Amino acid sequence: MATEYEIVIGLEVHVQLATASKMFCGCGSDYQSASPNTRVCPVCLGLPGSLPQINSKAVEYTILTGLALGCEIPEYTKFDRKNYPYPDLMKGYQISQFDKPLALAGVMTIDIDGQPKDINVTRVHLEEDVAKLSHISDSSGSYSVVDINRAGVALMEIVSEPDMRSAEEARQYLMNMHSIVQYLGVSNANMEDGNFRCDANVSVRPLGQVEFGTRTEIKNMNSFRSVVSAIEYETHRQIGVIESGGKVVQETRGWVDDKQITASQRSKEQAHDYRYFPEPDLPPLTISAQMVDEIKALLPELPSHRKKRFIDELGLTEYEATLLTSEKSTADYFEDVVSKLINQPEGKNLMKTTSNFILGDLTAIMKDKGEDFSNCTLPTDYLAELVLAVGIGDISINIAKNVLSESFKTLDSPSVIIGRNNYTVIADKDVLFKTVESVIDSNTKAVEDYKSGKESASKFLVGQVMKETKGQAKADVVTNIVLEVLARY
Repeated sequence: MATEYEIVIGLEVHVQLATASKMFCGCGSDYQSASPNTRVCPVCLGLPGSLPQINSKAVEYTILTGLALGCEIPEYTKFDRKNYPYPDLMKGYQISQFDKPLALAGVMTIDIDGQPKDINVTRVHLEEDVAKLSHISDSSGSYSVVDINRAGVALMEIVSEPDMRSAEEARQYLMNMHSIVQYLGVSNANMEDGNFRCDANVSVRPLGQVEFGTRTEIKNMNSFRSVVSAIEYETHRQIGVIESGGKVVQETRGWVDDKQITASQRSKEQAHDYRYFPEPDLPPLTISAQMVDEIKALLPELPSHRKKRFIDELGLTEYEATLLTSEKSTADYFEDVVSKLINQPEGKNLMKTTSNFILGDLTAIMKDKGEDFSNCTLPTDYLAELVLAVGIGDISINIAKNVLSESFKTLDSPSVIIGRNNYTVIADKDVLFKTVESVIDSNTKAVEDYKSGKESASKFLVGQVMKETKGQAKADVVTNIVLEVLARY
């Protein structure tokens, strides 16, 4: 019988902080919009005699994140030199934090199959990002170039305990962390731009074994999907190595997205290989209780609380609330629409309709146009107006979808579009009777099916009437008339 294995996962999340300047100098942190090597100074370059200075906003953002995760904020913290030679590290060392980080012992709660699970957060610390290497192959050969603009950008690292037992748990943890840093406003958290990055430490062990297996660290994952794929691949690879009689080697492996594999990069250094020692050019920091209290007062409503409020106060399902609150810009847009509806006579009953439009049709339209809710061009007033028109029966859902598309394209209000296209609902029974009778006369097979007991035939006929009236007929009126006419047969 084949041995069953348990996967053990710990994540290191690297978050570029949205500070105006870099971590230890006054250079701008807007490296992505700048020409290569234009956001540099002696500190970035690691020139002899240059002295770093601590970015106080980065310290505040890191403490804020720690508090959001329920961490302890120690009174004493310091920076250290992490020594390793690599071409993207001009000084030959990185200023980071080792034994005295800014935040310790937090927790992240994830939801697995409807059950909460706590993932422990070991630490949250501050460091500087490294330069960007680009590997080029052209007619002159293969070579690498370095852009120092990114070097020194404030980077927050959030390290979990190895508490995750599946790729799905890792995905949930990562998505929750992504939402939290967005809500806090400490980072743009764009994975494609490298603002939010993740390394995964993965090992496997026989089910029931207490000792951890040999772990590998996976890098180069730039999406939630790639994190899941990389972990699943690495799990199967390690099990294959063990089953074939080999031993898993502790190493750093890179995720190769186009091949969907991990590839060996280098042997994994132990902590002592970095030869950490206190940074001599930076003073230790004392974090007072008053400072912690002042930062704690800046904590916004976090995604988990917002999700619960959407469920308890607005009547949304957990699924709807989860989707709406996963991105702060989406939740903000939804709440702005809700604020315009809630005091209307029918407004309180239109929360689900609003959610459906935002998560469905509007998201699809924006995706085609390359927009998201952080830059949505459709005013929230317009969506509120459209939802209300549906709620009071002025237009049908099908017509509303057409109005939404046209409003997004032209930026005309729904009322203007409804009037221009004469999109008013047809509820006159006399008018609809004629259409229903015409449709039934043209669909004798459906009538026979209905008479033989097929209830779905009546729904088909209702759909044909709606099609004939271009979606303007009032659906419940049409249903009643169809059943009334069918009763004559």
